[in-house]
Amino acid sequence: MRLSAKRIRELAASRGLSLSALLQEAGVSRTAYYSLARRESAFPKSVSRLADTLGVRETDLFESVPARKDELDPVVAEARRISAKHPGIEFENVWHTLLVLRETPLARLQGSLRRGRAAPLW
Repeated sequence: MRLSAKRIRELAASRGLSLSALLQEAGVSRTAYYSLARRESAFPKSVSRLADTLGVRETDLFESVPARKDELDPVVAEARRISAKHPGIEFENVWHTLLVLRETPLARLQGSLRRGRAAPLW
């Protein structure tokens, strides 16, 4: 799931927002935004903030891959249902967990190892 920088700029412009204004209103730093735009996957909290600020679904911010987008809408809906049922948990954590569970065990392991290698040592 790669964010579509073009789509985000178009949505922001249609609401009279520059990219800088959108990021400021969404509480997403420029560094985080450009990092998200370069990645194959995005951090759910930042994606959710951008979508909320633009008044669109999270899946509307991703590059147009119809089959993938259709697959993600039910995941977002399920994450919203679960987080509404359990107010103590955050939507972003539920969404991320549901996305990760859709991956193969090997892909999950590779992602964990990649994140572990990138984590700073105290």
